[in-house]
Amino acid sequence: MEQKIENTLKALKRNSFKARYFEDSKSVVKTLMEEINVKDKIGIGGSMTIKELGLPDALLERGNTVYFHWLESTPEGMDNARKNASTADVYLTSTNALTEKGQLVNIDGVGNRVTAMVFGPKKVYVVCGINKLVADIDGALKRIKENTYKNARRLNLKTPCAITEKCNDCDSPQRMCNVTTIIEKKPSKIDIEVMIVGESLGY
Repeated sequence: MEQKIENTLKALKRNSFKARYFEDSKSVVKTLMEEINVKDKIGIGGSMTIKELGLPDALLERGNTVYFHWLESTPEGMDNARKNASTADVYLTSTNALTEKGQLVNIDGVGNRVTAMVFGPKKVYVVCGINKLVADIDGALKRIKENTYKNARRLNLKTPCAITEKCNDCDSPQRMCNVTTIIEKKPSKIDIEVMIVGESLGY
């Protein structure tokens, strides 16, 4: 195991998070499918990592109730899915960046993902590829800003970064960088676990 990963796992545990390392995607998916009960209602935050792992489809096919706004086709349906996800039995998401000091750094447009990470669901699993590991908060913010344009393009947004591939700290009506959160320690009222995967996942 790389020293950076080992340092991050130790820091997460010092910060009262549960934390585990998985060599590959297959092993983390297997573990999640075993630990999540078929009767659990699942909330999913907007996450390319969770989508890439195939978890939404796998959970739906197995019979779980899944609240994931990316599966909805109307604005009303998306908002209802966001609200239901925030009080689900299990919430699945990733983090935009994870520091070696065990801090989870995220930037959201709507804010539903970051709020559900700290309060609401009974259990939160944060699945993080090694591409998102950084030294500190400055590195985390830099990493997020450098990758924001990928989501802008995926969503066909008309933001400056979608064109320039660089953050312009814009005033666009479709701006995605509206809410920034830094989770320093485990929030006191939620069971949250960080699962680091030894692969590049998501943006």
